[in-house]
Amino acid sequence: MQKKLVIVCLINFLVAALMGLMLRYGFVLPLHEFIKPLPFQFRNLMHAHSHGAMLGWVYLMLYVLIIHHFIPEKKSVYNRLFWLTEIAVIGMMVSFPFQGYAAISISFSTLHIICSYLFIRLVWKHQKVASKPIRLLLKASLIFMFVSTIGIWCLGPAAAILGIDSAFFQIAIQFFLHFQFNGWFLFAVLAVFLHRFPIENTPQFQMFFKTLIGGTILTFALPVSWFAFHPLLLWINGFGVLLQLWAGYCFIVLLRPHWAEFWSKTLTLAKWMYGLALFSFGLKIALQTSSILPEVSAMAYQYHNFVIGFIHLMMLGVISGFLFAFLLESSLVFLKSKILKLGVYSFIVGFIATEFILLLQGLFYYFALGMIPNYYLVLFLFSILLPLGLLFIFINILNHGTKTVKTT
Repeated sequence: MQKKLVIVCLINFLVAALMGLMLRYGFVLPLHEFIKPLPFQFRNLMHAHSHGAMLGWVYLMLYVLIIHHFIPEKKSVYNRLFWLTEIAVIGMMVSFPFQGYAAISISFSTLHIICSYLFIRLVWKHQKVASKPIRLLLKASLIFMFVSTIGIWCLGPAAAILGIDSAFFQIAIQFFLHFQFNGWFLFAVLAVFLHRFPIENTPQFQMFFKTLIGGTILTFALPVSWFAFHPLLLWINGFGVLLQLWAGYCFIVLLRPHWAEFWSKTLTLAKWMYGLALFSFGLKIALQTSSILPEVSAMAYQYHNFVIGFIHLMMLGVISGFLFAFLLESSLVFLKSKILKLGVYSFIVGFIATEFILLLQGLFYYFALGMIPNYYLVLFLFSILLPLGLLFIFINILNHGTKTVKTT
């Protein structure tokens, strides 16, 4: 991996995390009082935060990892495409806070989508993956990335014809988010993760692969039901989460023969991040399984805490947990550094604490218990640990390693 590319990804994540911290501070002290000189609106800053985290951190970090592991001939086109994509990310993070969805931000978003299509084409053409299971996971992730963008292309017509408050507009947004997180992001990190294991194309893997794909597609019925309810959608979602539950079991079966050897060779800090990612992955499946109950599916939409908590569970727990574990296994980090340990533990504690607080407040709302005392202040204070942890990890990588390193 090229050190400078990883540093760019971490800077994007740090900026996005600071934006998220500002959003939470906006509930402690009204945001307009905190940034009076700047014409920010809460919703616009939220768009910049989400685009920076998803497209500036996860997308580009997966870009670097996929090229490193699966493209043996490092063609210069990948470097040029990376920097063009980064220009699109910077454009979105700068324009969204000031204007929201408007000409400039939409132009940069469109540029990013075009870059993603070029990336799909290049990887599909140049990948040299000997293992069929890993190749299937990689190609599935690229297909899901392409499919997810259909939701973005639908936003313009939906807004023009039906308005931004219409069910079609909201479903288009959910379509993009669902197949980005549960499709492109998840399948890509699984491809990189399972690349470390001697997984063969056995019936067990085929069962895992097919049930995970089926579950990913069918569970989109749940967010659709929030805006265009029909009882059949709950049955489709129910079948989808059962498929995901079975995929989770198959995942355990696949890893069990190789786990002891893998875990014994994994360094302590990487174990913490792998533990965070795998626990979050299991919790994600469990929470989606609970949505079979109509009361739970309704509660998930009615109380915003649960939606934010689930998005962060996927973004920070599953996806970022895996990405940081991959980084901690590389020569980019100085493992004996106290600042690295502080960064890893700060990030993990910040994630667990904020998820717990969001969940607890959601339950308080559901049982009509009101607000947790000093809820917004406590949530903000624990949220500080997230960008702080990122900063420490960034400093460690910045001050250590070579420009290009080899990883297993």
